[in-house]
Amino acid sequence: MIPWLARRLLWSLLMLALLATIVFVVVRLAPGDPVAAAVGEAPDARDGQLLRERLGLDRPLAVQYLRWVGQCAHGDWGHSWRQHRPVADVVGEAIGPTLLVTVTAYVLQLVMAIGAAVAMATRRGRAPDHLVGGVGLAFQSMPGYWLGLMLILLFGRGLGWLPSGGFGSAGAADLSGGARLVDLLRHLALPVATLALGSFMATARYVRAALDEALGQEFILAARARGVPERRLLWRHALPHALLPVVTLAGLHLPHLFGGAVVVETVFGWPGLGRVAVEAIAARDYPVIMATTLLAGALVTLGSLLADLGYRRVDPRVRLGDPGAT
Repeated sequence: MIPWLARRLLWSLLMLALLATIVFVVVRLAPGDPVAAAVGEAPDARDGQLLRERLGLDRPLAVQYLRWVGQCAHGDWGHSWRQHRPVADVVGEAIGPTLLVTVTAYVLQLVMAIGAAVAMATRRGRAPDHLVGGVGLAFQSMPGYWLGLMLILLFGRGLGWLPSGGFGSAGAADLSGGARLVDLLRHLALPVATLALGSFMATARYVRAALDEALGQEFILAARARGVPERRLLWRHALPHALLPVVTLAGLHLPHLFGGAVVVETVFGWPGLGRVAVEAIAARDYPVIMATTLLAGALVTLGSLLADLGYRRVDPRVRLGDPGAT
């Protein structure tokens, strides 16, 4: 176990280092003048040169990279060129809202996926099977930004049930604890629904396939022969066995959720990591771009590692420390 964990952590660090190197080079080779973006207008030649020297952009790319690595090694992520404050503060304020919306969306899509898988597996070939599968496929096929806009038009502008965006209402800080929580949940509803509706069907398909396989196992047939009710067979015996792949899928869903959060946070004006990254890219704010990219990569890597550890926990037959283990 410990040797496997050490190898996995080393591999994760190498992947993050490779990601940082690629992003560092790509953002600096991308079109656009970061100096003009930082000041909001085209500076004259002298002012532009002075600003480039202050930001270190006049040095060779390799020197800039080594300087950035040295700063990060000392825990200094630099200052945002657009917001003129430490990058750690910018990212620290955004990570909480992003984790809130992504974790909540994952839990919701998992509940929806289990319900859809059970409905399709127990009514195979009948109308509920085709209906649930068709609706899920339709939501999965919709672009995230389009689905979010449709939900805003329906529930925000049309029915007026939910806010169209933002993290909270004006004056929410003056509300009591319960009222503030309700206000947050109302603003959270549409972003979470957008992420969950677009991703639940992928999980449902895995759960359904595993559920079909579990229902054909010998221990299920033996329990059915003993007269165990079908409902108990499904919920107490087959479903727990079918949910084992979901633990591994958690690590695969994290990149999708973080990628979707970039779109959803932009559409709904959610003050999370994705929106900060989009604004930083538009402003050529290199320090913030690097910090958000690395943090997202680290969270995805951590999620994948926890998924592997969780799979080992729920299935003792798996030994991650063995050479042949997955």
